[in-house]
Amino acid sequence: MGTFNSSSDKAFFLVGFSDWPHLEPVFFVFISIFYSLTLFGNTIIIALSRMDLRLHTPMYFFLSHLSFLDLCYTTSTVPQLLINLHGLDRTISYGRCVAQLLIFLALASTECVLLGVMAFDRYAAVCRPLYYTTIMHPQLCQALAISSWVGGLVNSVVQTSLMMAMPLCSRRLNHFFCEMPIFLKLVCEETRRTEAKMFVARTIVLVLPATLILGSYAQIARAVLKIKSMAGRRKAFGTCGSHMLVVSLFYGSAIYTYLQPKGNYSESEGKFVALFYAIITPMLNPLIYTLRNKDVKGALWKVLGRATDSE
Repeated sequence: MGTFNSSSDKAFFLVGFSDWPHLEPVFFVFISIFYSLTLFGNTIIIALSRMDLRLHTPMYFFLSHLSFLDLCYTTSTVPQLLINLHGLDRTISYGRCVAQLLIFLALASTECVLLGVMAFDRYAAVCRPLYYTTIMHPQLCQALAISSWVGGLVNSVVQTSLMMAMPLCSRRLNHFFCEMPIFLKLVCEETRRTEAKMFVARTIVLVLPATLILGSYAQIARAVLKIKSMAGRRKAFGTCGSHMLVVSLFYGSAIYTYLQPKGNYSESEGKFVALFYAIITPMLNPLIYTLRNKDVKGALWKVLGRATDSE
């Protein structure tokens, strides 16, 4: 089978979920609802974090970054998926596909690093409460946030450049968006050295933050066990448990997709697994991290009270 390049190729064909036509209307409805909830929840968090002075803390600083990240992250893939599910157009131009690959990978990599930073912030708050304001001073918070964004972008530029330099044998992508593992399945020639470099980059971005998160929450759990109040201990474990659930969904599905050998990657399974880290966790993040939080609820009622009074 011959290779093709950007000059000869006009578009890629996204198979999406057309292999299961009876599921497409169901997916369209549920993904539309999930996307709407993601937009709504994350927009509220960004707005409240800016409007309420009580939320001007390191925790909500990072959460507002996470919310903005999730808004961009889902918007980079979901509109294309909804068009695909509606059967209107299953093609995507070469330029748009490369842009989607670059943007999605940059945002996903940034989220991996940012979740690690947020776990460190929670560790400092719970395990070093007396030194928390000294450790998490504004300059460090700014530096950590910028490093997350820059690190994610650099990782994506490097991997996308390596990927698009490889010869591809087909324009048919058995996925609902342009993602790295599906492109690797289309590579014609033997490119083990390049793929090994990309694998190392993916391992650093996924495994190091995941290890930091596990270590941080292990220390938090140890500190929580020292709490004498059963009610306080139960509340702390409930919060930590919900955080770990959403983090496990994100990292577990991402590690499954990006760190398994190319030969073992199943295109059909990959599409369903991608729904977890591309759509479900961005919807759960605002619910798990903030909308259950007393401070956020207070800020929300305060804003709603102002709106009611102004009427």
